[in-house]
Amino acid sequence: MRLINLRPPSGAGRLLALLPFIFVALAYLVGSSVRLAANPSDKLLPAFASFADAINRMAFTTDTRTGDVLMWVDTVASLERLFAGLAIATLAAVVLGVAIGLVPYLRSLLGGFVAAFSMVPPLAILPILFITVGLGEAAKITLIAIGIAPPLVRDMALRVADIPRQQIVKAETLGASTWTIVLRLVLPQMLPRLLDSIRLQLGPAWLFLIAAEAIAAEAGLGYRIFLVRRYLAMDVILPYVAWITLLAFIMDVGLVALQRRAFPWFADARAS
Repeated sequence: MRLINLRPPSGAGRLLALLPFIFVALAYLVGSSVRLAANPSDKLLPAFASFADAINRMAFTTDTRTGDVLMWVDTVASLERLFAGLAIATLAAVVLGVAIGLVPYLRSLLGGFVAAFSMVPPLAILPILFITVGLGEAAKITLIAIGIAPPLVRDMALRVADIPRQQIVKAETLGASTWTIVLRLVLPQMLPRLLDSIRLQLGPAWLFLIAAEAIAAEAGLGYRIFLVRRYLAMDVILPYVAWITLLAFIMDVGLVALQRRAFPWFADARAS
């Protein structure tokens, strides 16, 4: 039996999925114990008890200066910016991606421009955004949108262009207009694939958000991480990083669930 044909049972598969996390936790525990044994005041690898105290202070205790629970204020601020940027980028992907992939004149006009624009490092234009847009919310949302919209548009355009020409010809033969082809033929096939593209862009979206918050913000997960780093507060930084990772994972799982519920035929085809 070839190794590529061996599939673990469901229980063993779950255990295998947990093993890397268990290994990382044990490695951290050993490293922390060694460093704290040598220097009890070491801040690089805090003990788990320090994490518990920091989480209680940041997520369940009202800050005496602001009167807010800081982690939740930061979470709401970051998610508002992230969702706004994702919404703008998704809208651009649907409109421009479908247009470029379906209309030859628009493909000739905008295809090369979008390809070239997607090569611009988004973080390199962050100072330009702060100069032109200001230090407010608009700059942060714009950075997220600019950072992930070009890859989404390019991916959508390529996927639309890959639709078999026979399908479009058959729709035209039946008298379908351009709008009918877009609404009844293109979008039903492209939207589940767009959800896959958005999943792949969640990591870059969080990266651009945290970068913007680190430079100019008054609240946000990235803002808090870079605020406490001057105190070497790893007991706060690491839980915040874990929380960001968990939020991104929940968003990814939510997109998968939406894809399965809204487009069950796509999930069935992928499973087969």
